[in-house]
Amino acid sequence: LIRMPIAHNEGRYYVDNEKLDELERNNQIILRYVNSIGNTSIQGNPNGSVSNIAAVSNVEGNVLGLMPHPERASEAILSPDSSTDGIGLFYSMIHSLEVLLKK
Repeated sequence: LIRMPIAHNEGRYYVDNEKLDELERNNQIILRYVNSIGNTSIQGNPNGSVSNIAAVSNVEGNVLGLMPHPERASEAILSPDSSTDGIGLFYSMIHSLEVLLKK
């Protein structure tokens, strides 16, 4: 589980069933909204996003679009619940760039 603030009120991710199937097949759904025990549920989906989708990537996996705000959970003082879970996303990006630059 990764705890990150949201700040999009009425915003939500929507795709039709055909596109949803394509995203699933291509493993492009990167993050989903879940409840406190890690299950997808209506209660864990704050905005009604299709299939609880919180983040998707392009087919190549090098572009990420997400609704949560990892920057607001990168330091405990910034997060409403003192979460620092968002910093992991930034460390992951740094690591990926370091690997790419070594090639």
